[in-house]
Amino acid sequence: MKNPVEAPVARIIPKELKKHNDTRIDNYYWLNDREDQNVLDYLNAENEFYHQETAHTKDFEVSLYEEMKARIKEDDASVPYKFNGYWYIVRYEKGKGYPIYIRKKDHLDAEEELLFDCNVMAEGQSYFKLVGLSVSPDNTMIAFGIDNVGRREYQLQIKSLITQEVFSDTIAHTTGSSTWANDNCTLFYTKKDEQTLRSNKIYKHKIGDPEESDTLIFTEDDDTFGVAVYKSKSRKFIIIACYSTLTNEFHILNADTPDEDFKMFQPRIRGLEYSISHYDSAFYILTNYDGALNFKLMKTSEEHTEIEHWVEVIAHRNNVLLEDIDIFKDYLVISERSNGLNHIRITSWDFYESYYLPFDGETYTAGTGTNVDFDTEILRYSYNSMTNPSAVIDFNMRTKQKEIKKEQEVLDPKFDKHNYTSERIWATAQDGTKIPMSLVRRKDTKLDGNAPLLQYAYGSYGATIDPYFSTIRLSLLDRGFIYVIAHIRGGEYLGRDWYENGKLFKKKNTFTDFIDCSKHLIEKKYTSAAHLYAMGGSAGGLLMGVIVNDAPNLYNGVLAAVPFVDVVTTMLDDSIPLTTGEYDEWGNPNDNAYYNYIKSYSPYDNVNTQSYPNLLITTGLHDSQVQYWEPAKWVAKLRTYKQDTNKLYLVTNMDAGHGGASGRFEALKEDAQEFAFLLDLEGITA
Repeated sequence: MKNPVEAPVARIIPKELKKHNDTRIDNYYWLNDREDQNVLDYLNAENEFYHQETAHTKDFEVSLYEEMKARIKEDDASVPYKFNGYWYIVRYEKGKGYPIYIRKKDHLDAEEELLFDCNVMAEGQSYFKLVGLSVSPDNTMIAFGIDNVGRREYQLQIKSLITQEVFSDTIAHTTGSSTWANDNCTLFYTKKDEQTLRSNKIYKHKIGDPEESDTLIFTEDDDTFGVAVYKSKSRKFIIIACYSTLTNEFHILNADTPDEDFKMFQPRIRGLEYSISHYDSAFYILTNYDGALNFKLMKTSEEHTEIEHWVEVIAHRNNVLLEDIDIFKDYLVISERSNGLNHIRITSWDFYESYYLPFDGETYTAGTGTNVDFDTEILRYSYNSMTNPSAVIDFNMRTKQKEIKKEQEVLDPKFDKHNYTSERIWATAQDGTKIPMSLVRRKDTKLDGNAPLLQYAYGSYGATIDPYFSTIRLSLLDRGFIYVIAHIRGGEYLGRDWYENGKLFKKKNTFTDFIDCSKHLIEKKYTSAAHLYAMGGSAGGLLMGVIVNDAPNLYNGVLAAVPFVDVVTTMLDDSIPLTTGEYDEWGNPNDNAYYNYIKSYSPYDNVNTQSYPNLLITTGLHDSQVQYWEPAKWVAKLRTYKQDTNKLYLVTNMDAGHGGASGRFEALKEDAQEFAFLLDLEGITA
């Protein structure tokens, strides 16, 4: 091995990859074996190089971590919610990184019952995550899932809430979630394919029986689909959901008769998206049926669920995206998006009374919260903006009175929300489309082109990154940074069409939108190329890979977290988790046209002999969504091609997966690491 102060050099072992009469040479294909000691040695060498190179920032990084941690209320608790006779609360204690789950019977003054103390459960584990808490209808048992690796593959277990005994029923390779039938002894759950990690099978388990005797209820044979199972809010139906990027299908079963067969709700039709909610004796269906691009609401009876029986309740609107509904005994709550902004509409079931909750400004996020109780007139929702900490609010839908149940505390005596300002601005893309951005800064930050600016985006899967408040972000804002979220195509910020124009053969709009936003920020003197930074993770990491190939001179530094950068090779390998389910997002490169289009932007395939910005690239060895070898190969290739002396670091968490470190404070260390990198580039040392 070379001197540790020098950048590691990965071995070159050429491998020919042939498809459609095209040959690609991958010199670093060998890095895809996480069991190979040579691979582990290379990753560790990159980690050591990073630590050597950034040793001068370590004290500052620790200081940033402590600063971020100090803003968080350590002895905190969630707003209680009531379900089936019990109040449920998630609590944190000072100095502890994991949640404690408790409940209280009937009223909040009742004796506390401990469900789980994750701090105890996580002892001795390098990674720990608890998910899928599901209480039996009689309140005596709870099912839960545990992941000790970070690959989102959970071991399902059941615990008695009477004796606190964890039953011997243990089921591996699950999604971690499960749902109870109304008999209190039948549990439905979802298993994952052990290689691809696709959720593909629904099983029925009887309490006390070994896993081997569990009944296979449903198998999803189409490898572009996943499956899940859950109970309707009305608690009357067990529902199997089959889903792909473009298509849905549901199967229903009365929760009182778990040993009967599921009934098909509406067979899948390619391109037909729908979701179902049960109320009274009917199902309400949110769907894009019959050309409803932004979705509409329809209704059908329990007995006749096929599409020919669906009746329109709320019509499709070209300028309003219908995102979700919450059903209550006396009210229907509709979550909408118009001109990029969240709206919450409340209506009586006879539609005689209908009104919207009032929200001000253009850089806020509002959405319905935990509303598990069906027979209530209280709607719980949350609100925050780029300058206002988050609040949880209970709203009486009958009296229209609201009660703020909790406001996020920022434990920093210097913090005053009035010191910050936010705005929405618009850039013009190269095709003339207006691209919105949400921006926040301190009021005393000068707009003379010299301010450092961090531009973030995701831009895939129709996922919308709404403007939100962050205590962590204050560590940048208070040091003169401007923070921008670019609402580029590929998300759904401006409706479903915004997504459709940022996928498949229109995917490049995502990348050019981001670059055009950067140019606008420079042109309008928010920043300059010498002080502009970009950040994205996962599919947003793909975005980062493209922009450093296509517009490297626009950015001084780039943060790419768990980046999806070897797109062609990954999308051709259907043994990799998630690949087959991604064809409707990126295209299937087994088709020559998609192969050529994807290859034309895939970051790994388009690394050039050119200068690149300063780069910090992070990954997790056990990542199940973007395999660690993608960023590892990318860095190895960049080291060979780049024609500059700028920083290039690969940091691999050898214990974690796609979501990074577990524990609320461990994750802050990764934030501090990233911020120290940016601030060091700006010459800011305190």
